[in-house]
Amino acid sequence: MRSHALPLVCAAALLAAQSSTPVLDPVPGAPIPSGLALTVVRFAVFPKSEPIPEPTDPRLVRTARINYLGEVPDGSGRMFVPDINGALYLVTRGTPSVYLDVAKAFAPDFFSGRGLGQGFAFVAFHPAFARNGKFYTVHTETGGALQKTTPDLPPQAKTLYHGIVTEWTADDAKASTFQGSHREVLRLGFGGQIHGIQQVEFNPNARPGDADYGLLYIAVGEGGLGQADRNTDAQNLSMPHGKILRIDPAGHNGAHGKYGIPADNPFVGRPGALGEIYALGMRDPHRISWDTGGTHRLFLGHIGEHQVESVYDVHAGDNFGWSDREGAWVFNKDDRCHLYSLPANDTQLGFTYPVAAYAHHPPADWPCTKDSGHAVSGGFVYRGRLAPELTGKYVFGDIVDGRLFYTEEREMARGRTLAPLHLLLVAEASGRTTTLQGLAGDARVDLHLGRDLAGELYLLSKANGTIWKVTGVRKAN
Repeated sequence: MRSHALPLVCAAALLAAQSSTPVLDPVPGAPIPSGLALTVVRFAVFPKSEPIPEPTDPRLVRTARINYLGEVPDGSGRMFVPDINGALYLVTRGTPSVYLDVAKAFAPDFFSGRGLGQGFAFVAFHPAFARNGKFYTVHTETGGALQKTTPDLPPQAKTLYHGIVTEWTADDAKASTFQGSHREVLRLGFGGQIHGIQQVEFNPNARPGDADYGLLYIAVGEGGLGQADRNTDAQNLSMPHGKILRIDPAGHNGAHGKYGIPADNPFVGRPGALGEIYALGMRDPHRISWDTGGTHRLFLGHIGEHQVESVYDVHAGDNFGWSDREGAWVFNKDDRCHLYSLPANDTQLGFTYPVAAYAHHPPADWPCTKDSGHAVSGGFVYRGRLAPELTGKYVFGDIVDGRLFYTEEREMARGRTLAPLHLLLVAEASGRTTTLQGLAGDARVDLHLGRDLAGELYLLSKANGTIWKVTGVRKAN
């Protein structure tokens, strides 16, 4: 891979080659209206939950901070939904019930009241859960945890919190509430309040006997240390931050013998590099997902700094450039208002650029140093049956305003022009066309997407704690 030739920290060389030409509109134009609306039905509504401790950021005050939906891989048809404030729900026939209280299990150090992604961030069930009862969670700790425990991999300076991956083993995989044991798999130390461990996931295309079967992918942010901090950890192969990691939970050659490092990881054996790293150069890797059809590609929805939201096609060893690049543009740490065109020697630097992207396009009078309120919500290539019009389309959205997009998977090509984005609306059971802001009853939707084992899509809003199932597509009216 091109990125294998990069030094551990290459910022100095990049700055020397940097272009001085600002890019005023990195992704010109708006997404193309598709004229289509997703028909949706209400699938489940979740009870109100409260952050721990009481938050000072009003964006954390939501009905329920649900951020994903998946299906338990045991043939039961049960869905699982994590709430950042601590509850792991199972949903049976549209009714949620608490399967495990993650917040209680790790009290008093568990916290979800600071930073948009802190708390019980994600859960992934092992593909053999029906047989082995194993699943994996991500949560955050502060307080006494910082004095009592030590991160497994190099922490950031002035660590404020720990992000922890935990393995749980249920005594009875069919039970409606968890009874069993747990063990810590990986603990990381972060120096900022945002962009921690975003996701853990298994490759749904891997089968027993495949090299990727049972390996856990871990999407790790760079800790929210941006321009003011001059942070370069995402480019540093000796640090886990700003990376996608890939480990074997059943192995023992990793940190403290708690997990294994797959021998085919791209940086295994490289002096000074963490063998756990699968890909690098990320600010906030929000969601990864595999296409379960086609060529089974791995896609990443990546949250940008102030101008660009991106989708990447991920290969082992890729370097997506942060914090020297935002999308396919130079990120200048001395200029928070502009991105810059790529230098003449860019092809020699080994970066991989997005296959799809959209720009923030704030109002003309918006201060360039202020967050314009956009963040990509990574999605899925649709391979279900209920909405054949979506087949082969990568469906995703914007977390904040709840806009929904699609782009054609076949047009998402590495090294080529960005794939066109098309805007989707939603239609209620009554046939009325609306937006997710209308369904959620709030300008801030806090949109996330989910998928069941049949490949059908679900839309989640923290604003009103509701999940809708996509049941088809119709012409927008």
